[in-house]
Amino acid sequence: MENDKEFLQKEPLGKLLFKLALPTVTAQLINMLYNIVDRIYIGHMPGDGALALTGVGVCLPLILIVSAFAAFVGAGGAPRASIYMGRKEYENAEKTLGNSFTMQIIISIVLTVVLLIWNDDLLIAFGASENTISYATSYMDIYALGTIFVEITLGMNYFITAQGFAKTGMISVVIGALSNIILDPVFIFGFDMGVKGAALATVISQGLSAIWVLAFLFGKKTFLRIKRSAMKLDKRIILPALSLGAATFVMQASESVINICFNSSLLKYGGDIAVGAMTILSSVMQFAMLPLQGLGQGAQPILSYNYGAGDGKRVKSAFFLLLEVCLAYSFILWLSVMLFPRAFAHMFTSDGALIDYASHALRIYMAVSVLFGIQMSCQMTFTSLGNARSSMIVAIMRKFVLLIPLMYILPMLFRENQAISVFLAEPVADFIAVSFTSVLFFFEFRKSLKKMDVKGNV
Repeated sequence: MENDKEFLQKEPLGKLLFKLALPTVTAQLINMLYNIVDRIYIGHMPGDGALALTGVGVCLPLILIVSAFAAFVGAGGAPRASIYMGRKEYENAEKTLGNSFTMQIIISIVLTVVLLIWNDDLLIAFGASENTISYATSYMDIYALGTIFVEITLGMNYFITAQGFAKTGMISVVIGALSNIILDPVFIFGFDMGVKGAALATVISQGLSAIWVLAFLFGKKTFLRIKRSAMKLDKRIILPALSLGAATFVMQASESVINICFNSSLLKYGGDIAVGAMTILSSVMQFAMLPLQGLGQGAQPILSYNYGAGDGKRVKSAFFLLLEVCLAYSFILWLSVMLFPRAFAHMFTSDGALIDYASHALRIYMAVSVLFGIQMSCQMTFTSLGNARSSMIVAIMRKFVLLIPLMYILPMLFRENQAISVFLAEPVADFIAVSFTSVLFFFEFRKSLKKMDVKGNV
């Protein structure tokens, strides 16, 4: 096993990042299709497509919470497993995998029960109106049944990528995404199931992905294997993993809170069309965030392994390479959105009024997305080096300290168009957050490099 993993420490960084990041970015791009394909098909349903799209958009906060819990375990456990592997502590690495798997099962059961009991109440609280609640509940009633598949697929796939099996991790996403793309039109239009068909297609697709992920992690090709002896929860193993994953959880779960605040404010100031536009805007935002997360996940094994091995020079070089690539991507996407906002809006709806509204809002909402490369590079590096505190701080700063308050303050300052003022909160918060993150990272990264030769510092 030791020799098998030496490539993370010896291969040229450019070649290594390309080899690991290409599959993870591809996986995230496909995952992006996975997340938005339902909305694309639903938005183009004849007759009530615009209202159905808005209804499914209201489900997004709940879907984000489910995904966030998967990241809570996987995004915290996987970097710690990589660090243990860099230190040649393979027993602890395998215990981290086993404990994380057990925790994912427990969380899945709890989430399924909560969603089935309080589904309707949550959707109404999250911004569903009397015109859209029926579509929202139809989708979530079925989606809730597949919660365990989502948790296993998203949460445990981190451990596949963290070991350097980026292509295998990509395949797990490809299986689900392609299945969803194929099954969506069959159930939505072929069987005339509408939004229920979209949800059923998603559940089946996630189930197929979960089978693939478990087959690999229980199989013989993986370095770290799920074993019954390692599944008994050990607070010495699972608590540090959850502590590290808490930052990613907050970052993703806060997206749910953000969507709730956006939906409620926009429903108040702009009605259903503003909420429908937000569904489109949040979908386009995934074009920015998911590929950047893929780049970060590709770099994570390199950063974590070499941090565990004590190679500070290689860790530093890997970060700056990640930063350059992330900035290049965020610039290209930002430019595309600024030049062709209607093309992005048209992907999700054929309704002319909604396209006009969303196109104008999109340029405002994504105005500072050119800087996302800095935010994501620093955030992922904090996590990769086991710096849970800093990762948590930057996550809380952007969402809770800045964005949510601005969402309510700006409409009071700019009363001429209060709905647009709600959208404006995003770029203002992003600019301040990136500035704060950059300063914090400058000091914390230097500190981490200095402590690298001290064993047991993570």
